[in-house]
Amino acid sequence: MSVQAFVGAGSNLDDPEHQIKTALNALDQLPHTRLVAQSHWYRSAPWGGIDQPEFVNVVAEIETALDAEQLLEELLAIERRHGRMRRVRWGPRTLDLDLLLFGDAQIRTPRLKVPHPRLHERNFVLVPLADLVVDLTLPDGKRLSTLVANCAPHRLIRIAEPPP
Repeated sequence: MSVQAFVGAGSNLDDPEHQIKTALNALDQLPHTRLVAQSHWYRSAPWGGIDQPEFVNVVAEIETALDAEQLLEELLAIERRHGRMRRVRWGPRTLDLDLLLFGDAQIRTPRLKVPHPRLHERNFVLVPLADLVVDLTLPDGKRLSTLVANCAPHRLIRIAEPPP
């Protein structure tokens, strides 16, 4: 049985547009998984107060027969193939893939928290997610439109056209 999941992707190193494009292709190539849609692409200011280049962000909607832990492992493997190094929290990165939502599941394990625990704080995730499903209700009953309206402003600029 397939589950609808949403994955946030961000990059600010080594040609971020290319990193995102190849990550989306990699998502579509995962076993028992297909890329259904992608949001508009955005540029955003860095998060966490660390001086670094701006990010490119997108949210991908996928259908997958993988369970949440298997999907997490695949996302981490894609990050590694893109040269992801985890040195500084909220620091620069070639690729960051976050499992935002996994069907209507609420998962709390030492390795995985779904919905993503900081989803409600990040307009660079909320706005692209709303591009895909405006009327979404999260597993905890919160409406996405309310979260978007209440999210603290953070510089976010829609990119006119994502790279081909």
